[in-house]
Amino acid sequence: MKMMKCHELGGACDREFFGDTFEEIAKQSKEHGMEMINLGDKDHINAMDKMGKLIKDSKNLDKWMDERKEIFNIRK
Repeated sequence: MKMMKCHELGGACDREFFGDTFEEIAKQSKEHGMEMINLGDKDHINAMDKMGKLIKDSKNLDKWMDERKEIFNIRK
């Protein structure tokens, strides 16, 4: 099982997510981000705004995702 933190996945805090696959961790991160936005957390709202801009360009998004997957893959 591997761990990544919210801020490593484009978020705004040090919350830890655990999973055997990158997809498991990404799902937890997304759920956490939505929860924090619903609570009105300004730091997470700002982080999601940045992610929204990134998503508009698929090449940038693909590069960003590949980088995050690489971080996941090198974790022990």
